[in-house]
Amino acid sequence: MCRNGGKVQLPRLMDPPESLRTLLIGDSAEAKQFLTNIRGYNSCFQMTSFGTTKEIRESGYMPTFKVQGQVYHRIVSLYSLPNEEPKFLQIYFVGDSAEQAEQRCKNVPQTRQDIVLQLQGMLDHHNCYVQSFKSALNKISPEFKVVILADKTPHGEHERCFNAPKTDEVALIMVGEQHGAMDILLEDRSGTIKKISDTHRSYDALQYPLIIWQGEDGYHFELCQRNPMTGMPQNKKISAMQFYACRMIQRSKDFNILLRSKGLFHQFIVDMYAKIESERLLYI
Repeated sequence: MCRNGGKVQLPRLMDPPESLRTLLIGDSAEAKQFLTNIRGYNSCFQMTSFGTTKEIRESGYMPTFKVQGQVYHRIVSLYSLPNEEPKFLQIYFVGDSAEQAEQRCKNVPQTRQDIVLQLQGMLDHHNCYVQSFKSALNKISPEFKVVILADKTPHGEHERCFNAPKTDEVALIMVGEQHGAMDILLEDRSGTIKKISDTHRSYDALQYPLIIWQGEDGYHFELCQRNPMTGMPQNKKISAMQFYACRMIQRSKDFNILLRSKGLFHQFIVDMYAKIESERLLYI
């Protein structure tokens, strides 16, 4: 998928599984309820919290999403504190599927448990972060910490421009072992809430699992433009504006889950535009 004369080349977002596709384009009462509350359903499964200085709410019908001030994503510890309800990432490690769905619906009352169970099964099967977290936590011990890697370039690949990772999204490291400055180190159980860098490759996938349902990388600083003739990476980097403009183009043969996500798409646009502005400020 290319733009800017072929210099910006990104892998296309994959079409969603049939269960999610039906909810996005169906005409059933179930699909209509899902689309009306799509931000709530995404909240059920997002692994980070979305925060802003101020969300602007106006009376009457307003299909747009508005914020004022800063936008940020934060992540909590892996397990909730005693006497606290699990939220965000923590719910993925609560009991069985039925208990997780019940907790999600309790946290977001406008959701339906049958739809939540359906989406939950899809993410368990397809989402690389859900799978990596569960795999890592099966092996965790007091000697290890869980880390969401900022750089997962496999050995032998181009160090700066790799854009199709094959390694695990989540790693275990020894307590006291060094890790990258932008890596997200997760506590087992604490009241700590950590802010995530908006240029971390997992920033988008952790917040928008119903859009980025497989967990593909979002924008990060190591994405390179390519030679339109050879397809080889060049030294010039892809900007956040170029990345998200490419993602939002409507193509006749693409399903483009972004453009079909209604209110969640509105939030995504505002969120990513804040990232674009933040990147621009770095170069002033």
